[in-house]
Order: sequence, then structure tokens, then C-alpha cells
Amino acid sequence: MEAKPIATIAEFHDPDAIVAAARAVHERGYAKFDCYTPYPVHGLDRAMGVQRTILPYISFAGGLTGLASALLLQWWTGGFDYKLNIGGKPFFAIQFSVPVDFELTVLICAFFTLIGLLHLCRLPTWWHPLQDDSSFQRATDDTFVLAIFADDPRYTTSDTQQLLKNVGGANVHVHYASNENTEAVSVG
Repeated sequence: MEAKPIATIAEFHDPDAIVAAARAVHERGYAKFDCYTPYPVHGLDRAMGVQRTILPYISFAGGLTGLASALLLQWWTGGFDYKLNIGGKPFFAIQFSVPVDFELTVLICAFFTLIGLLHLCRLPTWWHPLQDDSSFQRATDDTFVLAIFADDPRYTTSDTQQLLKNVGGANVHVHYASNENTEAVSVG
């Protein structure tokens, strides 16, 4: 049975080179590709065409949920369910609820942010299809790696390899999946 390609991978040794390569790959219409770098590279996400995250909206929804639940809890318990006259204060007053409002707003916002971040990053992910590739492993040390995945509609092995060579990629190779696990096989 023939091994199925997972991605075509290229190495770069300069942050400016991977930014230019990512821009060229994005301009050619590829959508399913990723860059792996040993440190954050300014402008790489823009070159890749990455859209802004929705995480701030998730955090805002969490903050509103926390504030609404704090106000509702205090209004219900103080004004209806368990009325106590303490020092002549009203059963529910917004001035006295501020500390609880603040704490629940921050707490629920933090929960929403953490859960939203984990979901958006698809974490926890215990395995990556490229984890056995030597270029991918070097991306945590001293190499910048660009991988174009085979499930991209524009992907063809020969055209993708040629594109990565044309943009200055070194050690351009196809990473294949075997029946038991994934292994890297250099082609061309």
C-alpha cells in the first residue's frame, strides 16, 4: 500500500526568508499551511494571512456573564429569597454589591478566556502529524520551517516542492504517513 503524503516541508535559516516564503505561499492561494519557528517572528502571521482571533469577544462574554450572574445572585438572595435588614441598608443596593460584582466578573472572564483559548488552539493535542520529521524537530532550536499540508485543495506534491524551492527553502521534502505511524521520507 502506498504511503499517503501529509505535508511538504521546507527549512529556512533566516526570519525574513520565512516571512517572504509565507507571503508567497499565501499569495499562491494555499490555505492549509503553517510556519514553525524557534521564537516569535514579527509580521509572520500577517504574511500568512492569519485572521484576528475571536478570543477578546469570548473574554468579554465571560465578563458580562460574571457580572450578570453576580448581580442576579445578590438581587435574588438579598431582595427576594432571604431578606435581612442589616443596619437599615436596603435589601439590594448596587453600591454594596461592587466587590462581589468585580470578583465574579474577573473569575468568570478568566474561565471563559482559558477554555476559549484551549478550544481555539485545539489543546490539549497530544500528537502532531509532523512530530517525527527532523526539520520539524529543529524548529524548536535553530531552524524556521514552513509546511504545506496535503489536504489543501491546491496541493500537488511536485508543484508544492517546486514552489518551496523557488522561495528559497532548503531541505525541501515530503513527509509521508505510514500504516503504523508517520515517518519522513525525502523525495527529490
